[in-house]
Amino acid sequence: MALSDPLGDMLTRIRNGQRAGQAVVNSPASKLRANVLEVLKREGYIRGFEMHERDGGKNELSIELKYYEGEGVIRTIQRISKPGRRVYTGVSDLKPHRNGLGISILSTPSGVLSDHEARSQNVGGEVLCQIF
Repeated sequence: MALSDPLGDMLTRIRNGQRAGQAVVNSPASKLRANVLEVLKREGYIRGFEMHERDGGKNELSIELKYYEGEGVIRTIQRISKPGRRVYTGVSDLKPHRNGLGISILSTPSGVLSDHEARSQNVGGEVLCQIF
């Protein structure tokens, strides 16, 4: 069965894994998912991730979740732009998420960036998700 929102599926797997206290969650691989995970790693929300081959020749991402004093580092992870409703923003309209404590992840012409990276490069784009 094909997924209608692959990125939303990965974010849900991360959210459910954090709530269950799992150390590692798996998700099917794609370039967009790997780029979003790279931003999460740079910002310190996950320990890391690696791509490996599953049975049948398909690639899979293993995502190492991060915990601090027994609680998940990611408190909320929310999909903003969905397949049925795309949300775009210009750099002038890009506000800090939760007064700068959280991040928004954007798909821009310069690649997948966090909101403060997009502001520093003066680019806008599609708001994929927000993390706090």
